[in-house]
Amino acid sequence: MNNELLNKFLDLYGGSDSNVRMFVSPGRVNLIGEHTDYNGGYVFPAALEQASHILVRRTDTGKIRLAATDLPDRVELDINRLDQYRDLKWGNYQAGVAYVLQQAGYTICSCDILYHDTVPLGAGLSSSAAIEVVMALTLATFSNEENGIETPVDMIEMAKLAQQAEITYCGVNCGIMDQFASAMGRKDHAIFLDCKTLDFKYVPLVLNGYKIIIGNTNKKRGLADSKYNERRSECEAAMEHLKIAYPDADCLRAVSVEQFEDAKTLIQDEVQRRRAEHVIYECDRVLKSIDALNKGDLHSFGHLMTASHISLRDLYEVTGLNLDVMVEESLKIEGCIGSRMTGAGFGGCTVSIVAEDAVERFVALVGENYEKRTGIRPSFYISQAADGGREVK
Repeated sequence: MNNELLNKFLDLYGGSDSNVRMFVSPGRVNLIGEHTDYNGGYVFPAALEQASHILVRRTDTGKIRLAATDLPDRVELDINRLDQYRDLKWGNYQAGVAYVLQQAGYTICSCDILYHDTVPLGAGLSSSAAIEVVMALTLATFSNEENGIETPVDMIEMAKLAQQAEITYCGVNCGIMDQFASAMGRKDHAIFLDCKTLDFKYVPLVLNGYKIIIGNTNKKRGLADSKYNERRSECEAAMEHLKIAYPDADCLRAVSVEQFEDAKTLIQDEVQRRRAEHVIYECDRVLKSIDALNKGDLHSFGHLMTASHISLRDLYEVTGLNLDVMVEESLKIEGCIGSRMTGAGFGGCTVSIVAEDAVERFVALVGENYEKRTGIRPSFYISQAADGGREVK
């Protein structure tokens, strides 16, 4: 694949291959801890083998030229006018990253870039974060080299700057989880991340005899953005009521399960109460998941994943028919020990833990039964937890 990409790069930009380099940053799947990030909560993502790759060569043109293997678009960014590309149909995320890094003091070097993405677009696996983080890593690496800085690129800073670019340049009010997982992933580990403090630790994800299977419903997530804002406001309203009992609590994560049960009647609106219940119990499920994995108890982790989906379906109401059908059919397969929606909801993907000897049967039967019930043919991706953003030497 590298040789094939290199030939495409040289066909596009010419020249020799002597100074062409490759960088990569992965997509992510959130294993548990959904709709907790904007409530100061815990999440538990893992970087995927599916990733955004770029081949790149420095130039002296004063331009960043962008292309992708799966798009006809060709984009040129003037490195002295990086604030002027917000309306690009494709390339605005890359321009935003370059602009934000420039504003943060990095020297933006001109270069030719070819993107090759294996993260499925629009599936809730953070293809945008992968694109942003690999762009940030590349430009920061060149900046350090230009300025004689020998220390490695700070990948947590890359995650923060990539998030800043998506919010301020592209107008998407995202949390930090996606960029953080893409930047900081580690092979065979998931990341326990406190979204309030950005404290994190790696947790071994030893799947002896099991695989992560991502099921793409191929249902566009049409309601995700509007319902996201609605859920966010419902959680904020619930928190205001809980503050009557716990005035020092500044987010739902700060309220324990026991405290919530003692004070939940303060939330008189039933919908707001259900939303808060999901978030608080979901944060507790993340903590229990880490304990289970540290003990090597994969089956308990699977049960917690399934409980998370039920909560997202019944209390948070962000699943919808397609995700529910995919999870229901997944759990019918012997060898599947846990399944849940992942991402914003209302379409997108599920994540399941499936025994290796059941993978082929799982893909065939879940795919067949899901299509019978929904009329849509799903897609499946088999992955392990992978490393985060890096240069491929």
